[in-house]
Amino acid sequence: MAHLINSDVFLAFSTYTTIVILKMMLMSPLTGYFRITRKAFQNWEDTWMAKKDPEERKKMLQTNPDVERVRRCHQNDLENIIPFVVIGLLYALTGPDLSMALLHFRVFVGSRFIHTVAYVMPLPQPSRALSWIVGMITTFSMAYRVFTTALNL
Repeated sequence: MAHLINSDVFLAFSTYTTIVILKMMLMSPLTGYFRITRKAFQNWEDTWMAKKDPEERKKMLQTNPDVERVRRCHQNDLENIIPFVVIGLLYALTGPDLSMALLHFRVFVGSRFIHTVAYVMPLPQPSRALSWIVGMITTFSMAYRVFTTALNL
């Protein structure tokens, strides 16, 4: 087990997982940026920028399509990156060929960046859908390797 963790595949997994998790984490400040610039908040205490004018603060308690778009993108990251991390770890522990592992990791990370750009900008469909599908297929491909390795034990 120790040799698998010290392998180039595990190092690649760690690197690409860190990249995609940092990308996901940056969605929170991006949501905050959109909330501030669009003056669209969900909580009364977040409207402190309007100082003491209660009417101005009430106007800031609203939903905004741009804020909601970023929030949905962040939610989609949570729904796709967490399975990638778990399945990718199991995949890395199966001892795959380094070039195949790099292909999986790079394609997934690239698809998530493209998905974010397509979602936040927004780009016309099917750009976002295709990037999502590519990421899902990549994760399912790694899961297939995990299953076939486990079944051959």
